[in-house]
Amino acid sequence: MVADAPTIIATSIGFRSRGRNMFDWSPGPIFDLTVDLAGRPARPRMCFVGTATGDALTYSSAIYGAFAGTDVRVSQLSLFSMPNVDDPRRHLLEQDVIWVGGGSVANLLAVWRVHGVDAIMRECWEAGVVLGGVSAGSLCWHVGGTTDSFGPDLRPVTNGLALLPFSNGVHYDSEQQRRPLYHRLIADGTLPAGYATDDGVGLVYRGTELVEAVSDRPDAAAYHVRGGPDGSAVETRIAPRRLPG
Repeated sequence: MVADAPTIIATSIGFRSRGRNMFDWSPGPIFDLTVDLAGRPARPRMCFVGTATGDALTYSSAIYGAFAGTDVRVSQLSLFSMPNVDDPRRHLLEQDVIWVGGGSVANLLAVWRVHGVDAIMRECWEAGVVLGGVSAGSLCWHVGGTTDSFGPDLRPVTNGLALLPFSNGVHYDSEQQRRPLYHRLIADGTLPAGYATDDGVGLVYRGTELVEAVSDRPDAAAYHVRGGPDGSAVETRIAPRRLPG
């Protein structure tokens, strides 16, 4: 089963920690929503793509551990040092959900393009595979946004996949540079108008339309930011729907 329309869930939502160690994770309610949007198959297939951290083994192991004992059939697409599957296109098109982890969005985009994964992701999206992710895994679907890919001082990235014709701001409430730089880049035309998310908030797109914002915690929000007539940025708060659980 696949989504009945091209669907993307772009978030600042990670896994939940069970508290025993930093990579002992459990899936939060955002993953229930993701599976729902994929048509709620009995044994959903979810592929984790960790390119943004160089396919770090600790992250991929934590993903498998998070879904152990659930109905979700987890796989991964690794590109370092070579693809781990014979046919990445076929593997990704067989999924119900593709979840992209955080890290360096600049490196992710470069490596995907070398391997043709950028075109495959568009094909998957058009075929109804639900695309989702956090941080870099949110930015990548948009035109661009703000990133720490180049160092601790945030810079713009403007060469996203542009499946969504908007910019994107992640970690909007938790990293001090994010909001003012995002405003400035939209005001001066470096980035188009777009949507930002506080930590714990995700954006659900059907086709290229934002249909709702969701949150796994209280007092967090999403925002629409556009350029104003006087060279400023205009920010509008979007109250998210609180996810159950």
